[in-house]
Amino acid sequence: MGLTGYVKSGRSNLSLNLFNQMRETDVVHDKYLLSSVLSACSMLQFVRGGKQIHAHVLRRGMGMDVSVINVLMDFYSKCGRVKMARRLFDEIEVKNIISWTILIGGYMQNSFDGEAMKLFTEMTRSGWKPDDFACSSVLTSCGSVEALEQGRQVHAYSFKANLESDNFVKNSLVDMYAKCDSLTEARKVFDVMAYRNVVSYNAMIEGYSKQEKLSEALDLFHEMRVGFVPPGLLTFVSLLGLSSSVFSLESSKQIHGLIIKYGVFLDVFAGSALIDAYSKCFSNKDARLVFDEMNQRDIVVWNAMLLGYAQQLENEEAIKLYLELLLSQQRPNEFTFAALITAASDLGSLKHGQQFHNHLIKLGLNFDPFITSALIDMYAKCGSLEDAYETFGSTTWKDVACWNSMICTNSHHGEPMKALLLFREMIIEGLEPNYITFVGVLSACSHVGIIENGLDHFQSMAGFGIEPGMEHYASVVYLLGRAGKLYEANVFIEKMPIKPAAVVWRSLLNACRMFGNVELGRYAAEMAISVDPMDSGSYTLLSNTFVCNSMWADAKQVRKKMDLDGIMKEASRSWIEVNNEVHAFVARDKSHHAADLMYSILDNLILHIKGVGYVPNTSALC
Repeated sequence: MGLTGYVKSGRSNLSLNLFNQMRETDVVHDKYLLSSVLSACSMLQFVRGGKQIHAHVLRRGMGMDVSVINVLMDFYSKCGRVKMARRLFDEIEVKNIISWTILIGGYMQNSFDGEAMKLFTEMTRSGWKPDDFACSSVLTSCGSVEALEQGRQVHAYSFKANLESDNFVKNSLVDMYAKCDSLTEARKVFDVMAYRNVVSYNAMIEGYSKQEKLSEALDLFHEMRVGFVPPGLLTFVSLLGLSSSVFSLESSKQIHGLIIKYGVFLDVFAGSALIDAYSKCFSNKDARLVFDEMNQRDIVVWNAMLLGYAQQLENEEAIKLYLELLLSQQRPNEFTFAALITAASDLGSLKHGQQFHNHLIKLGLNFDPFITSALIDMYAKCGSLEDAYETFGSTTWKDVACWNSMICTNSHHGEPMKALLLFREMIIEGLEPNYITFVGVLSACSHVGIIENGLDHFQSMAGFGIEPGMEHYASVVYLLGRAGKLYEANVFIEKMPIKPAAVVWRSLLNACRMFGNVELGRYAAEMAISVDPMDSGSYTLLSNTFVCNSMWADAKQVRKKMDLDGIMKEASRSWIEVNNEVHAFVARDKSHHAADLMYSILDNLILHIKGVGYVPNTSALC
């Protein structure tokens, strides 16, 4: 077997060995031979070997041959050295269509999508007529950056150049339109295709998946099976992504069954998609079964399972799984710790949070702004403002999410003036606030009761191009309500450009409870209940408003209505970590193994404080 034969059969190592032997002889190396050797180097990502061949070409005086330079451009592009490919392209005195096509494809393969589109335009303006390969490459780039208008222009060109009938071009058109959220145009191209393969169906199904159109995607999948087009791995991954986005456990199980039926190998890519689908459909048990059955697991698979546990608040399981991960050969990354820090936050476990922080530092992952924001949030939820400030201060590069975390942390922990000071510092640093920033800022203003300042901040949102959301409106109502401006708050709600959510009316209702305005409170409660009839918070606040005004019959009537309508008040939980164990409690809960001992100590404490003359302030319960 010759050198070219070794390359075609995938035995690139042998072809390179043979070439090295030939270099020691007087055999003349023509451009076809060099093409085969460079193909072997690109398959092996053997950049050093390719550079040696490039030097050999220059020594032999073959550097001016456009076909040789094209092969070198192709090699550098496939090895991720697209800038070197561009340098060679610029040095070609007389380019041919292959030169242009290789570089456009190289830009696309290396995600230089803007450059690919620019070069395609330059090619057409120079009088060249791009072929089907160039069109397919630039359409892929248009889809990647959602450049719909440029994609349409390429479509128009392909039609004029009689390339529209080419299957590669048609598949690329479907893919481009689908990625640009233009499913109508994608479907038009798809429907006129004389021959549809798995690539065509995958592009269309992925488009439906992106827009969460489950029925359309499943109809197309059914058509695919009836037409005897065997689905591939990407088909099932797209369907799993869709089923998880609409939380359809039944669909996820059916897709899993079809994966087994078609004998599709459950690699790490499909495995992580399946775990993610089951987790998002609230079935971590099924997700864990898939995880345990996988022979090979990369860090993406581990992260999918960890995130599944964290999302479903199975935080102890997440921590146990992390201990297993440490015994494996996989190295945790920033996504691993994002899930673990969330678990520590939900547990309120400062000890675990600090341990994860230490692991982050050891692995050199503590510089990621996303991780920093998660750490600040975790320390805040665990009640350690000191650690939150230390983490924030030690971060060299702070993005808006980091500042938001600190602003909201101070706002929620009774330090509103510090939150507003941080906001000013953030603006001075040149960072532009976003939606979340103003949630924290308005919350801080409402806690301090600085109405004018709060309203000014609310009005300033438009200057930053931010449209106020429900949280912002609720904060302004709370701000006005705390200052006793109940009717102003009601007028503010009535003038809202969007329909007020129950939380906005509850903010007014809470203020009415504080200031004893029963009439307006009753109206606010009616409006909140009309928006969200099953929310217990509105009923509870209205009942407490009646109690605070000694309207016992009315309060009893509200409670009776809750019972008749089957509206349950969600029990609040509190927890504490003692000796590495987290203990959770609910009001009047006696399920804890040490409940009798704890209640006896509590009764004893109550006797002691009553003995020294303590009288409870029940007005705070209204």
